Amino acid sequence: MGDTSAAATGERRTERLELRVPTSPTQLPAVRAMAADLALRMDFDLDAVEDLRLAVDEACATLSSVVLDDAPLTVVFEVSRDGLRIDAWVPTAAGVDVPRDGFGWAVLHTLVDTVEAGPSTQATVLAGDGSATPVACISLVKQLRRYSALDALTEQPDSDVSVAR
Repeated sequence: MGDTSAAATGERRTERLELRVPTSPTQLPAVRAMAADLALRMDFDLDAVEDLRLAVDEACATLSSVVLDDAPLTVVFEVSRDGLRIDAWVPTAAGVDVPRDGFGWAVLHTLVDTVEAGPSTQATVLAGDGSATPVACISLVKQLRRYSALDALTEQPDSDVSVAR
């Protein structure tokens, strides 16, 4: 039988990287740097890399505002052929939710393709310890877009396209 794994077909398999850092302002830049490094290695364009860096910064700041005591921030990066998924969470007191009103939340929606947030438990989040400890989590997804010159002409049929002759 032939090997039909991702390596045999040349496809990128989903890879996961887990990062756990203190929620102090001096440690959060490491999370931004990791997001930017992964995005660059995935061939995101520079604008998308900066969008991810800003989105991760905002998500971390939001979670830092609801963290219980000095608990660490856990961030799970999932790299796939289609894009980058980032799940971030912190332990919280029971009943605490992620704030979704305000400028920061609006910024998140403009920087990534998908953003979700809410309460959960360590039993259901990636890299959780399996307990019923409450957590607040934010998930971000940025799709990797690959364009060619032909895509610019065929992607938006109603757009006005100038072509130098």
